[in-house]
Amino acid sequence: MLASRYFTSESVTEGHPDKVADQIADAILDAIYEQDTNGRVACEAIVATGLVFVAGQITTNCYVDIPHVARETLRDIGYTRAKFGFDCDTCAVITAIDEQSPDIALGVDNALEVKTGEIDTEELGAGDQGMMYGYATDECPDLMPLPIDLAHGLSRRLAEVRKSGILPYLRPDGKCQVTVEYDHDQPVRVEAVVVSAQHQPDISMEQIRGDIIETVIRQAIPARYLDGTTRYYVNPTGRFVIGGPHGDTGLTGRKIIADTYGGMARHGGGSFSGKDPTKVDRSAAYYTRYAAKNVVAAGLARRCEIQIAYAIGVARPISVHVDTFGTGVIPDEAICQLVNEQFDFKPAAIIRQLDLRRPVFRQTANYGHFGRPDLDLSWERCDRAELLRREAARITGSGLADGR
Repeated sequence: MLASRYFTSESVTEGHPDKVADQIADAILDAIYEQDTNGRVACEAIVATGLVFVAGQITTNCYVDIPHVARETLRDIGYTRAKFGFDCDTCAVITAIDEQSPDIALGVDNALEVKTGEIDTEELGAGDQGMMYGYATDECPDLMPLPIDLAHGLSRRLAEVRKSGILPYLRPDGKCQVTVEYDHDQPVRVEAVVVSAQHQPDISMEQIRGDIIETVIRQAIPARYLDGTTRYYVNPTGRFVIGGPHGDTGLTGRKIIADTYGGMARHGGGSFSGKDPTKVDRSAAYYTRYAAKNVVAAGLARRCEIQIAYAIGVARPISVHVDTFGTGVIPDEAICQLVNEQFDFKPAAIIRQLDLRRPVFRQTANYGHFGRPDLDLSWERCDRAELLRREAARITGSGLADGR
């Protein structure tokens, strides 16, 4: 490992067009789950100038006014005036919704193992094939990589100073990027910060730069990471007036790296927003984060990445893989054994253990689905760390249970 290296992660604000689309999709899911916790939802949104288009497959016994949900989501974000390039009250909202394919429902409602007699109770099958990753590292108290943690902090702060009136000339769209320098795998300082913030046309670049450095960057990034050589790039093009869906088309699922670990861990490719938890793209990614976080919290490794893979319609995963990147205090094979013994990766078990049949998803569509101390998310709890520590001591004969 090199003594010094750099890693960069990006976050975007709630007014970024792709995040607008994510929030609309998850707001629709939440609206359905408020009435029908068995609803099946797989919807996406596309936003462009004056237009919201919602498409997908939804099977539910309730009625949800999708155009109303979309408009209220836009209102919450701050797109309330035509001068912002997007107006929640006057934009067009078009829907193209079908029911879930009965071919998919056959496997989801009744897993293959039930049909073959391997499992004698009703069991959900995975809603699709694919692989999902969970990751945790001890770089931050929330066990997230520092670059994405700081980038999300900047994006949240941009929204705060806009909505609170500290910087009233800001508009909803924005992007943030943080480059962290590592020394032997330990983050030591911030090398560069990039902030692009949408603004009113009559504000000078000098004011924007000074305001954002003082009220956003220095408030969101701890002083110990900033020094005299940290580079700041604020609106480097010199102007950012046209933004949001007016400046760029937005699409659900196009910010999956910002949604997860900022590129520090691998990604299976499936997005989260707009999908109910029978879709393992979402629920299994949450559960593998839960497992990886408890492994690190137990002191079994400083970094842990867990990959899980499914076949559509099959309840049990077809593989579970653990990689601690050489930081494990016991072999990765032993940690993988523990994970398989202590965590049930079948879709119905994941939904039950994480209590996912609730309208909790819109709040995750901004600033990451993981490492959220501002939210009480079931998959962010470390409630199995002590159990893992004890079991690791048992199977290895080590002193882990005593903290050794």
